[in-house]
Amino acid sequence: MSERVAVRKTYKLYIGGKFPRSESGRSYLVQSGENSTANVALASRKDARDAVVAARAAGSGWAGATAYNRGQILYRAAEMLEGRREQFVALGVPGDEVDAATDRWVWYAGWADKLAQVRGGANPVAGPYLNLSTPEPTGVVAVVAPAAPALLGLVSVIAPAIVGGNTVVVAASPTHPLAAVTLAEVLATADLPAGVVNILTGRLEETVPSLAGHRDVNALDLTGAADAELATSLEVRAAENLKRVLRPVPANHDWYADPGLARMTALLETKTVWHPKGG
Repeated sequence: MSERVAVRKTYKLYIGGKFPRSESGRSYLVQSGENSTANVALASRKDARDAVVAARAAGSGWAGATAYNRGQILYRAAEMLEGRREQFVALGVPGDEVDAATDRWVWYAGWADKLAQVRGGANPVAGPYLNLSTPEPTGVVAVVAPAAPALLGLVSVIAPAIVGGNTVVVAASPTHPLAAVTLAEVLATADLPAGVVNILTGRLEETVPSLAGHRDVNALDLTGAADAELATSLEVRAAENLKRVLRPVPANHDWYADPGLARMTALLETKTVWHPKGG
């Protein structure tokens, strides 16, 4: 008898809570283990536009959810990720990185119902008024995920964006996409509403310029844009409709360190409300 040939897994995109193939029908091979390979979808500009539509459609519901509910869902993502720890390890993600990524979900989940207290408040004014400031989500955020650490870096850019009520379209690392598409499987079973997180795999130079110039994208996180020339061109495209831009992080950035509040608060707007005092 001939030796059995293992079935090669095909990883698809994650758009609107579903796992579609690229509309172009393309894919590329990546190493998925010591002696195995997998097919990964090669996203097109049309896929990027579809992801933005899905993110925008999910925006009002996610932003309108209670902070407590958003925190519950992020915590559920941590539970599901921990339950699939060995699967990530089999893909080459170190066990301590999976643990750190799990803890990062929990950390951001805890901030969900505290952001308004830290970023909002009552402001002193000269007059018979109450002046209140409250944080609001920016909207749809396009994110270039860092290549390494593949899982912890990815969680560290997705969680702070969505905890405040934003929705995201993530361009995963072309060289390390399996952590991203496997995380999509985790999120699909973590009670996260469809469209809150959308993940594209493939060439950054093909999908990200479309996201940077898209008029329905409100902010651009260039964390993983290691190519300086590409990052600069993306900033220029983002300036066309005054997107908020987070610049790339240094190559030696310590993803295991305390993330602080900067990444969360950079993707929030402040709404100020005036209200007359009773008397």
